Amino acid sequence: MAFSQNPQPDNDEGLGPPPGPFQFPRRPNFPIPGGLMRWGGALVVLLILFIIASIAKGIYADWLWFDTVRSVAGEDYLSVFRLRIVTRIWLFFAGAGVFLVFFGVNALVALRQASRAGGGELPPALSEVDPAAVRRIGIVAGIAATLFLAVIFGVQAAGQWDNILLFMNSQSFGVEDPAFHKDIGFYLFRLPTLNFLVGWSLAVIVLTTIVVGGLYASRLVLGGFNANPPALARPHVSLLLVGVLALFVWRYWLSRFALVYSERGAAFGASWTDINAQVPVIYVLMGLGTLTAVLILVSVFRRGLLFLPVGATVLWVVVAIVGGLIYPATVQRFQVEPNELVQEREFIERNIEATRTAYGLDRIVVLPEELTPANDSVTAAEIEANPKTIQNIRLWDHRPLLTTLNQRQTFRPRYDFLDVDVDRYEIDGEVRQVMLAARELNQEGLPEDARSWVNRRLQFTHGFGLAMVPVNEVRQEGLPAYFIEGLPPFGKPEVEIDQPRIYYGETPEHYVVVNTAEDEFDFQGSGEQVRNRYDGEGGVRLSSFFRRLIFAWEFADTNILISDAISDESRLLYRRNIQDRVEMIAPFLALDSDPYMVVADGQLFWIQDAYTHTDRYPYSTRTGGLNYIRNSVKIVISAFDGTVTFYLVEPDDPIAQAYQGIYPDLFTDFADMPEVLRDHLRYPQDLFRVQSEVYLTYHITDPDTFFNKEDIWDIPTEIFIDRKQPLEPYYVIMRLPGEEQEEFVLILPFLPAGKPNATAWLAARSDGDQYGSLLSFRFPPDKVISGPLQVDNRIDQNTTISQQISLWNTSGSQVIRGNLLMIPIGGGNLFVEPIYLQATEGQLPELKRVVVVNGNNIAMEETLEQALEVVLGLAQATAPIDEPPTEPTAGPTPGPDETPAPVPTSAPVTPLSDNVAVLIEQANDSFDRAQELLQQGDFAGYGEEIERLEEILQTLMALDLGG
Repeated sequence: MAFSQNPQPDNDEGLGPPPGPFQFPRRPNFPIPGGLMRWGGALVVLLILFIIASIAKGIYADWLWFDTVRSVAGEDYLSVFRLRIVTRIWLFFAGAGVFLVFFGVNALVALRQASRAGGGELPPALSEVDPAAVRRIGIVAGIAATLFLAVIFGVQAAGQWDNILLFMNSQSFGVEDPAFHKDIGFYLFRLPTLNFLVGWSLAVIVLTTIVVGGLYASRLVLGGFNANPPALARPHVSLLLVGVLALFVWRYWLSRFALVYSERGAAFGASWTDINAQVPVIYVLMGLGTLTAVLILVSVFRRGLLFLPVGATVLWVVVAIVGGLIYPATVQRFQVEPNELVQEREFIERNIEATRTAYGLDRIVVLPEELTPANDSVTAAEIEANPKTIQNIRLWDHRPLLTTLNQRQTFRPRYDFLDVDVDRYEIDGEVRQVMLAARELNQEGLPEDARSWVNRRLQFTHGFGLAMVPVNEVRQEGLPAYFIEGLPPFGKPEVEIDQPRIYYGETPEHYVVVNTAEDEFDFQGSGEQVRNRYDGEGGVRLSSFFRRLIFAWEFADTNILISDAISDESRLLYRRNIQDRVEMIAPFLALDSDPYMVVADGQLFWIQDAYTHTDRYPYSTRTGGLNYIRNSVKIVISAFDGTVTFYLVEPDDPIAQAYQGIYPDLFTDFADMPEVLRDHLRYPQDLFRVQSEVYLTYHITDPDTFFNKEDIWDIPTEIFIDRKQPLEPYYVIMRLPGEEQEEFVLILPFLPAGKPNATAWLAARSDGDQYGSLLSFRFPPDKVISGPLQVDNRIDQNTTISQQISLWNTSGSQVIRGNLLMIPIGGGNLFVEPIYLQATEGQLPELKRVVVVNGNNIAMEETLEQALEVVLGLAQATAPIDEPPTEPTAGPTPGPDETPAPVPTSAPVTPLSDNVAVLIEQANDSFDRAQELLQQGDFAGYGEEIERLEEILQTLMALDLGG
């Protein structure tokens, strides 16, 4: 039955216009002024030009920055930036070009075929429309849509620049996965790019198929269903569908490899069900996809067989649902779970081996039990045999010490200590463990009325020096002693600082301009401010008006452009946060959260540990978003001029090798690192934490024990202030069992899961050729070694200690319990915990007591030496219970002349200095002590402190008069 295209009645009279009540009002014609169209077009062009100029501005600014950032050898990193830009541009045009060619050719063929069908005439419904105008509008709209889609697909391709570069520089691990026998490098370097290519191609061809099919269908709709379809419509669409199916088959092929990341079984990685049920289903689906494609091609030549590809498609969908979801779940539930250990044992072994390799746990050397310190207590002979360990027991916790340094060593509110780090230096001929903090600029400390642009950008530009504290020395008043202190910094000659200025550090990003008409504030000298001019090579020279314009736009700060203080010799210093600086150069590296400062050859450097990592290592259990990590790179950044050097310390790492192939000018050989810096390398805490967390389970190598979770460990907890928290890994200088001399070690004890006693501890070595070695010490199963929380509880149960702490906490003070350190010495373990006291209304923690636990003996004394003598039975307890200050205490407090001979944990009263800043600090110390003695009713001690304060003030007056 045919439908007439002309719905008029046979008399050709028509029905005429509808009656008045049924007529819609005619829409008035509002012509758009030609001028408005021209202005609108001009605004669009200007907007596009502004976007392009903004992108170009950012690229040029980064180009200048990369050109000025140098390594220690003087090489810049412009080649790194250039490669990224060129690769992104190349991928963008490649992706956009491939899309334009494929999509454009197919759409053009379909459009021509559709327009030729039925004579190319428009249907009567559009008889009043100008065909030429419709075609022009359609062509313009089609071209605009095609270009827009090409940009989208080009941007997607450009976003894969990192994976493409890794694909082109892939490396072999020399190890195959046990499931599909592919080198590990295939999963890390090649598979991500292959997955992207199949996904990107599938999106292109599916979109093309939809558009082509729509063009052919529009011809039928507009021309009437009796119109002749284009001759090429069916084979054209069929070939596109075959391409879609081919990509689906390819994606199925690649999806097999994703099974090595399966979480279905008893351990991470491909399980019994994945290999024996899921993989066969994938092969079946690949076969059905291929069969469907073949039947589609057959149906092109045999139109009566169209039902065959339709039936194959339905079967394919059914198998995908049943085989992809129902069948593997049924196998897992009824075949694997009733006998899971037998079925999964092989796959658990794969997981254990891969995880231990990926996290470097296979490098851990497990020492024999006879070498593990497992005695109940440490003897006096063992204490005497390990003097360097005792001398370097850390009494200062980094948290209260940071508070103290910010109170006593900043001197001006514009300075700030952000972090305290642990390191070791040779002082007076001995290696001493120290804690140090950089004195960085804090512009928030400037008064509100002093935060002008000149002050923030031109004058207050840098921090100054650092404070260094021996970990075990305490002044008589409970404050730290110093190896380096003051402004300008002074102290031990072994760590003399020639260039103390810190232009690059851990402070948030804040750009400054140096070498301007305004001299920079350096530090507060004797009654006046010392000024400085930057003479380094850091920063971008503002050598032209154009550069000033670019950076004024980049930072949205017109002062850069119009300030008379800025000249052609001025330098713009930005990306001064060292981690932002490193991430800009090497975004593929994960950075340790704790960069630390080093004094070397009179200069200040930051050492930043960096990690190569991935989450695509087959069979390796994921933790924290990764399942492979190596500390392959040590980065050294100059605090003065921002020089950045990437030292490749683990050249055998395949990921590092791949990036070295991508960026041949980025890395410097580890052998070229100066010895003075090598001496301060330390095993990074973040890596140690990750390895320790994984080692809690993966110290188990037997699959049966692993499956039954029989020997899982846990990380101890400790009490800090008044709350429990996980014990942090800590650095100590100690003699490892079986070794002849002390070394710098990072250690952490472990507990059995659900139990409080210690079961093992892990040590990471940092010195010399032993750097990076990991040692595991397991306590014999017949020994019960107290864990940190058990020791904390025993301290709480000691009536003498608990009464003293309770008294302090209720008399206007707050007790801070520092790190509880479990220190292996000789054949036993010694526990040391510092006790700090802080006024509830103040922020100046003072070290008041040291608690030592040795076996069943507990002592709380003023010094470590006294506490050791008590727990060893060599002396009686001397720390009395302090009563609330209700009456004057009997007897005067010993004056400076009566101070006992100094010991490593107690320093004498500091002699008066000839430096104004230090004298001010000593005056503050003396005043604080005097107030404390007055509150305790010790009037004699108060009088002596007042006399000392007067002496300090007289010295200050004399210095001022002399100046």
